[in-house]
Order: sequence, then C-alpha cells, then structure tokens
Amino acid sequence: MLSAIDLGLIYALLALGVFLTFRILNFADLTVDASFVTGGGTAALCIIHGLSPWLATGAGFLAGAVAGLVTGLLHTKLKIDPLLASILNMLALYSINLRIMGAGNLSLLRVRTLFTPLQEARLIGSWLSVLLLGLLALLAKLVLDWFLSTDFGLAVQATGDNLGMAASLGVSTDWTKIVTLMLANGLVGLSGAVMAQYQGFIDIGSGTGLILAGLASVIIGNAILGTRFMFLATLGVVVGSVVYRLVIFFALKWEFFRAQDMKLISAVMVIAALVLSQSKTLRNSFSRLSPWRPKADLPEPMGILPTPGAPLTVAASPPTAGPGPLQSVHSTPPVQPIATAPGPVGPIDPVVPDQPSPGPGEA
Repeated sequence: MLSAIDLGLIYALLALGVFLTFRILNFADLTVDASFVTGGGTAALCIIHGLSPWLATGAGFLAGAVAGLVTGLLHTKLKIDPLLASILNMLALYSINLRIMGAGNLSLLRVRTLFTPLQEARLIGSWLSVLLLGLLALLAKLVLDWFLSTDFGLAVQATGDNLGMAASLGVSTDWTKIVTLMLANGLVGLSGAVMAQYQGFIDIGSGTGLILAGLASVIIGNAILGTRFMFLATLGVVVGSVVYRLVIFFALKWEFFRAQDMKLISAVMVIAALVLSQSKTLRNSFSRLSPWRPKADLPEPMGILPTPGAPLTVAASPPTAGPGPLQSVHSTPPVQPIATAPGPVGPIDPVVPDQPSPGPGEA
C-alpha cells in the first residue's frame, strides 16, 4: 500500500499540471500523454551520460516545458483549435521521444539516481519514501499556489474564466496561455523524470492514458476538499491522486481484475467521478464534512433584519415612546408647536364668521 501512495505522490505532479490547464486555463490539453515520456526520457538519457540526477530531473522539467511551448504556439500563433493542437503535438512527440531515447525503453538499473540511496537501504515503499515524495509534492503545490496569487497568475485565471473580458482589460491572452501550458507540461515532465528514476526505466508507452489519471485526481480531489479556496483546490489534487492510486491498488487485489485492466478501471473511475460530482446530494454531504463549510447558524447578509432607526427604515418603523432617531441632514425639520401661556383652559367658543355691517337704510 505504501508503494501505491508513493506512486500517487509522484503522479500528483502530473495532476497539478492537468489542474492548471483544465481547471484554471480552461484549455483541453492532451499533450500530457507525450510530455510525460519526454521528461522521463530526457532525464534518463542525461543520467546515462553521466549528468547529476538533480540536473537531469531539471532537464526533464525543461523538456516538458518545451513540449507545452509547442502546443501553445500551435494554438495562439497558428490559430489551431486547442484540442487539435494538443493532439497534433502529442503525435509528433511520439517520434521525437523515440529520437531522444534511441529505443523503445531506457533502463536506469545500473546507474545512480535520486532513489539509489533508498534502494540500497531497501526503503523504497516505506514511510521514509512517502515522506520525501510528500515533501516534493507539497513543494510543487506551494509553488503553484504562489504562481496563481501573483498578478500574472490572476491574469491566467481571468483568461480561463472569461477570455474576451481579459483581453478587453489589456491582458495578453496568448502570452498567458503559452506560459501556463509551459508550466503545466513542465510539471508533467518533472513527474516523468521522477517516475523514471523511481521505477528504474522509462518506456515509450509509459504515458498512455495518463490524462485520465490526471482528470480523475482533479475531480476526486475537488469533490473531497472543494474549490472554495485555491490552496484547498491544489491540496485536493494531491489528495485525489493518492486516493486514485489506492483505489486502483485495492481493485487489482480483487481476483476478478488483472493488471491489463488498469486502463479500464481508470476510465470507469473518471466516469463515476464526473457523474457523482454533479450530484447535489453528494456535494452537500461533502460540504457538511468540510471544516471550511459555510456556517449554517449565521444569517445570510441580505437576510439580516434591519436595525430600528437605520436610515432606510426610519419611515417604515413604528413610533416609539423613547427619543426619536437622529434626523438626516436633508430631512424636513419637524413642525414645532406654538408655545402658550400656562393657566386653566376654559371652554372654547365656536368660531362665528363675520357678518356684514347693516347699511344706512337697513333697520
């Protein structure tokens, strides 16, 4: 089970890249299946030729970023549909990956990698490896949170929310798309570089279907922790990746499934996650369990009863025995009563209208 958690944390880097393109940028990017192999093959080739594993891992990140750059240029400069641009780049990268690797697969069993000390101590698949990979995934999550909180990151979010409005506000939407695709595929390439060193080899077909794994991780994580805050959304992606791998691990323990059924299990999980994410009952259940849920005992801002004496309720409020509310500057001053002398009040004579005086000839 700890090995499944290790895989979930490594693939969490890929899931963060998928989250950046699908959730934030609203860009259907299928380059993931190929840029994963590009990053892993580049790192493996560098390690075989004597480069430091740390530098080789960085080279895998850069190779994935270049793959994202090509997809961005195809879409923004050549005006190709985003889905079609990513498919064309994915097909082209298959041949490029074979050129990079020189063969269908590369082995790293006889060279030193980032995981060689753990392999020598037989700590692969232990709590120590889980801790180290968890720190790597947490570092990538924090960097992504910082990126999305910058002015450029806010421009990226605006581009994904409303492309026309972002462009009208002066945002270079082409530039935001290119940089975001580079960062997302760089994370995917980094995941491929780490995975190649973890398992000791990289194969040309290692990235097939990983877009499903990334989507499932994003959907499951957002269903668990929600998307109310950005740091919760990115944390949910990491948690969703681990949950996804654990589900596959326990599913393969069942005698009915075999190893070749993993892609089928992945597709079924994505379908189930998509259907359940649209269920209001399920969302309400998760919101009740979340510590960041809205407080049910507090009234809504527009549902608060007005305070007696408020400016908008002076005319509608009933008169009270106490002192009246403060009058507004522009309100009409009250009519003051006429002061009368104190003393007993006698009966009031009726008012008789004046009669005209009789003329000289009238009796």
